[in-house]
Amino acid sequence: MSNNSQSSSGQLDKFFYDNKIVKMFAYATILWSIVGMLVGVIIAFQLVFPQLNLGLEYTTFGRLRPLHTNAVIFAFIGNGIFMGVYYSLQRLMKARMFSDKLSKIHFWGWQLIIVLAALTLVSGITTGKEYAELEWPIDILIALIWVVFGWNMFGTIIKRRERHLYVAVWFYIATFVTVAMLHIVNSFEIPFSWIKSYSWYAGVQDALVQWWYGHNAVAFFLTTPYLGIMYYFLPKVSGRPVYSYRLSIIHFWALIFLYIWAGPHHLLYTALPDWAQSLGTVFSVMLIAPSWGGMLNGLLTLRGAWDKVREDVVLKFMVVAVTAYGMATFEGPMLALKNVNAISHYTDWTIAHVHVGALGWNGFLTFAVLYWLIPKMFRTNLYSQKIANWHFWIGTLGIVFYVIPMYWGGFMQSLAWKEFTPEGQLKYQFLETVTQMRPFYLMRAIGGTLYLGGALMMLYNLVKTIKAGSFVGDEAAEAAPLTKIYVDHEGGQHHWHRWIERRPVQMLVFSLVLVAIGGLIEIVPTFLVKSNIPTIASVKPYTPLELQGRDIYVREGCYVCHSQMVRPFRSEVARYGEYSKAGEFVYDHPFQWGSKRTGPDLARIGGKYPDSWHYNHMYEPTSMSPGSIMPNYPWLFEKDINIALTAAKIRAMITLGVPYQQGYDQIANDDLMMQAKSIAERLAADGIKTEPNKEIVALIAYLQRVGKDIKLEQKTASK
Repeated sequence: MSNNSQSSSGQLDKFFYDNKIVKMFAYATILWSIVGMLVGVIIAFQLVFPQLNLGLEYTTFGRLRPLHTNAVIFAFIGNGIFMGVYYSLQRLMKARMFSDKLSKIHFWGWQLIIVLAALTLVSGITTGKEYAELEWPIDILIALIWVVFGWNMFGTIIKRRERHLYVAVWFYIATFVTVAMLHIVNSFEIPFSWIKSYSWYAGVQDALVQWWYGHNAVAFFLTTPYLGIMYYFLPKVSGRPVYSYRLSIIHFWALIFLYIWAGPHHLLYTALPDWAQSLGTVFSVMLIAPSWGGMLNGLLTLRGAWDKVREDVVLKFMVVAVTAYGMATFEGPMLALKNVNAISHYTDWTIAHVHVGALGWNGFLTFAVLYWLIPKMFRTNLYSQKIANWHFWIGTLGIVFYVIPMYWGGFMQSLAWKEFTPEGQLKYQFLETVTQMRPFYLMRAIGGTLYLGGALMMLYNLVKTIKAGSFVGDEAAEAAPLTKIYVDHEGGQHHWHRWIERRPVQMLVFSLVLVAIGGLIEIVPTFLVKSNIPTIASVKPYTPLELQGRDIYVREGCYVCHSQMVRPFRSEVARYGEYSKAGEFVYDHPFQWGSKRTGPDLARIGGKYPDSWHYNHMYEPTSMSPGSIMPNYPWLFEKDINIALTAAKIRAMITLGVPYQQGYDQIANDDLMMQAKSIAERLAADGIKTEPNKEIVALIAYLQRVGKDIKLEQKTASK
């Protein structure tokens, strides 16, 4: 980092850094860390003791799991990002934030988004797309607040007193521009009410866009801003300069270019075109180099400071965080190899992989920054180094207790799903593998509890630190104005990269172009080349009742435990039926392929069981599947189908290209009630009395439809 604190005339500007906004984001980070982790512990225990779902509409696993992921990613880690950026950017730019008012709008706007997310997700108001579950009004609010953040950040950069943009700032710029692109593209949707919408994309196209977004949300929300934070705080805490300037250049540009291509590795062996899967695999494997470049740059910065690491708890957290980053970014490309993915996908191995990054990399680095920042801003010492060290060891033990059972259990799941008897029959029923996982789920829940316990110790430690200190809201500083910096401190020798380091707007544009290339090459052909998604004549739009049932399925979060994608493996075809084809999903807004099988795949569930089986299974799952850990859904038997929205839903689908007849929206409810009455009559024949307008009837209609179109085509072909 160059030092331009004095001009040739020796005059200095006096100004103040804004610590108040940093404190606000720090407090929010602490609060939401506890909330997000607590919800995670609750849902972990729900998989062991399903009675903890409480039989209530707002406390089921399907509704709390999206709340957990959003609370951890966008509330805990999101606030942690802004805490680190607002503190480091001011000091790197030698300037107060561009606007205190924008800072406050950003803070309160982000907290409003979090509260709205919590309220809507537990209410079942969701798009059904992982990590992008929030509905269209909140999506618009996110975009607006993100613009406020970028406006404030770039205003600060433009008015800076430091000519050189340090490496951390490169990552902040790339984060801003790429997250904006990802969010806007993935959030194209058509509203059919003031709070609900359908994804603009369908089936294969929706899956590709979603995991282009989903993987790169990990890349550009959980990785690049935290790398920027690492590049600032690790040298600050250790007192050592970054190991290699040249490595940081290669690491940055290679990372943001390669990462954007890797999304399709979440969709290997699915109905996604093979060429897109192959691109995802190739670029995922190449990602090892730049990812490990960042890890090595971080760890090698500590050369000569290992004695300090043994003594300084902040550095201990940082070392484990950077190591966890290295582990996760080695494992990720390995999971993108088809032979490895065939074992890992849909199992708890993926859950272990995700949490190495979330708990180790993001969690521990955030804890480290909090332990360093709070005493510094309050002009005091940390209340208890002993408690902080206990937090470190308990948190580390929590990670171990969490991930090892999930790795072990993931291998077990995959092997059990694929195992055949000597006679050529599947050896295990799916429910047997669920029962075998319960001890592993219990160990995972204990690990999560330990990790949460460590965070509560941190909360106590930091509260005591704050009470003992005196907060400095406006921290005095001085630096030379940028316009008065003429002295070349490098003797006339400039690295070629200095040109763009001094031009933030050009860096933003180059970053946007670089990340857009991969997205365009993967996504555009999938939309324009019809051969990528061959049509199937027998695939028809959902009936109005089935459409209502599908929306209930999405509302209850069934996709978090069930997939709808039969891969072309012998074991899956034997267990579930014919493997899935791209043309089956052309009317699915959004797609429902899933990413985890806590329950069996449902791609061919239609017609497999009578209506009464589904009725009883939703009322009390263990009555049909003894040992099931699925919650029951008593409210589905009491709530009426919202037929007032049927016409709006049909009109939205017509706008999206679903071939309903013009004017069908006006008579859709007639067809809905006709089909509902036929289901109620079949239930009555089996001794079950229910009104045809209840939600359970719509859900049964949807489940009985799933996967039947392709079966119809096969029967026709056989004749």
